[in-house]
Amino acid sequence: MKFNRSTLPLIALALSSSGIAVAQAHGPYQRFNGSSAPAFAQEYDHHDDWDTPPREFREVQRQGYHDGIEGAKKDFDNHRMPDVNNRDEYRHPHVSKADREDYREGFRRGYDAAMAHLTGAPGPR
Repeated sequence: MKFNRSTLPLIALALSSSGIAVAQAHGPYQRFNGSSAPAFAQEYDHHDDWDTPPREFREVQRQGYHDGIEGAKKDFDNHRMPDVNNRDEYRHPHVSKADREDYREGFRRGYDAAMAHLTGAPGPR
């Protein structure tokens, strides 16, 4: 096989073009379900009812709900797999022993609601 002066640059161009396409397909903003998410999918600071704890929640459950949302945002921003059991705040909550289960229930519900919102998956409610 003979190469002329234009062959090598053409091969280099073809290889570099495919690398750009791959980088765009697997960019930094990717949903956990594997599909690409546009950059605006991370705009989670707008307010609608997904981030409001249920009315029947007591104060410790509300705190857990808000902490769960924050934990989910951190996991999402750091591209970690969504798993509430990996959050220290969930496993070792800083509440009294009597309030632990209520806090964890609120945390789990907030975490699940935030992950559903951030990834575009169907929500828990």
